[in-house]
Amino acid sequence: MAKKKANNNQKGFEESLWDSANRLRGTVESSEYKHVVLSLIFLKFVSDKFEERRQELLDEGKEKFLEMKEFYNMKNIFFLPETSRWSFIMDNSKQEDIALKIDTALSTIEKTNPSLKGALPDNYFSRLGLDGSKLSSLLDTINNINTVADKENDVVGRVYEYFLGKFAAAEGKGGGEFYTPKCIVNLLAEMLEPYKGKIYDPCCGSGGMFVQSIKFVQSHHGSQKDISIYGQEYTGTTYKLAKMNLAIRGISANLGEVPADTFFKDQHPDLKADFILANPPFNQKEWRGSDELTDDPRWAGYNVPPTGNANYGWILHMLSKLSDTGTAGFVLANGSMSSNTSGEGEIRRKLVENDLVECMIALPGQLFYTTQIPVCLWFLTKHKKSNGYNDRQGKTLFIDARNMGTMIDRVHKELTTEDIATITRTFHAWREGKDALDGKPLEYEDQPGFCKSATLEEIAKNDFVLTPGRYVGAAEVEDDGIPFEEKMTELTTTLYQQMKESANLDAEISKNMEVLGYGE
Repeated sequence: MAKKKANNNQKGFEESLWDSANRLRGTVESSEYKHVVLSLIFLKFVSDKFEERRQELLDEGKEKFLEMKEFYNMKNIFFLPETSRWSFIMDNSKQEDIALKIDTALSTIEKTNPSLKGALPDNYFSRLGLDGSKLSSLLDTINNINTVADKENDVVGRVYEYFLGKFAAAEGKGGGEFYTPKCIVNLLAEMLEPYKGKIYDPCCGSGGMFVQSIKFVQSHHGSQKDISIYGQEYTGTTYKLAKMNLAIRGISANLGEVPADTFFKDQHPDLKADFILANPPFNQKEWRGSDELTDDPRWAGYNVPPTGNANYGWILHMLSKLSDTGTAGFVLANGSMSSNTSGEGEIRRKLVENDLVECMIALPGQLFYTTQIPVCLWFLTKHKKSNGYNDRQGKTLFIDARNMGTMIDRVHKELTTEDIATITRTFHAWREGKDALDGKPLEYEDQPGFCKSATLEEIAKNDFVLTPGRYVGAAEVEDDGIPFEEKMTELTTTLYQQMKESANLDAEISKNMEVLGYGE
């Protein structure tokens, strides 16, 4: 009970912080404002960690080491020069040049700590021209966060996650460039189980796939040291968000030297990943130009993806990055499952015939802030071999989860913990013959209306369309034991009663109309 109460309090703290900070936004767009708020939360966090370590050195009688960064780096803590510490910022928070001092603090932290290269905003606060009094008030609000007091909970990580979600909601379509709904990221991680190896996301946004992968490893008592993270992000400000998001959690990652287009400047050309988790831009248009990338080796053995839609460009790019035993799970628009435009159907046919499609999941609509349309999850693998439980060669698992999810507000839905458990339990029972929750043996069975293990021949008969609804069929209607004749009698009686009530209502209305003088 105590644990539940603590979680509720934490949620309230996040909400109150958001409400307080958002009131100060004024005329600054949320697309800009998120970098202001998240940069300050980052600065507060690294300062709290620095001061905590500094006090440790004092308690140990090591005063002479207080300004030596090696004694901070050895504990994975960033060293902060005096003018970059939160205490210095707060001492000067009422000064007219506070925006310049914050920019200088962030720049100095990045120069002092090479692992943060390219992570922090560059002259952002000065450039925005934020009102000094509002910025000062925002500093006072963030000053109330003690980011290191609760050793059991990732306070700043939760604040970051909460704020990223709120900013995505506020920005609508633009928010999807940096944020994938948490429930979808959780589902991908639970499906792929990235315990050990190389994890890759070619369009990593703010790094949510990486964060959840590490959380999965930790929750299953694995070691973060067994994971290597590789990613890439095109948008400069989102690239910085990702680096900050990972830095506050102590996650090392190779996101490339600079933000860059994955198709035209692949910064991990030789990578072979064990796990790929991604949410590429939906139906991205004019992504490669008319003649550019036509002979790219990533399309070897397949048709060249059409210029008008990058969906199959992303699929083939990720396939080229998979190791021989790797598995990829990614989000795409529903059209990718059935489109035959410009050779897409031919690419999909070859993917199926090469036995690379492991699982397809149809998701409900309204999960994303960017679009109300439903989307799907693809899972590809190069090692669909028999495992003693289920001969998966030549088979693909289809799951129709369109009826799952719970509305969290008027326009948005999310998959519940129970929904995610049901989907992952089904997948792992099919793939390994085990329960995803406790690891015990669990036999897979097709469930009409929900899941179906389809053969290559069945998929070919459906013209290689991968929409789960084509395979799972309709759900069985549970027999309630009432004889058909009895049901018909009850239905007839109900209809008669409704008609009688309707006739009485019409008579009553006519009578009232006459009384009011509206009769014929």
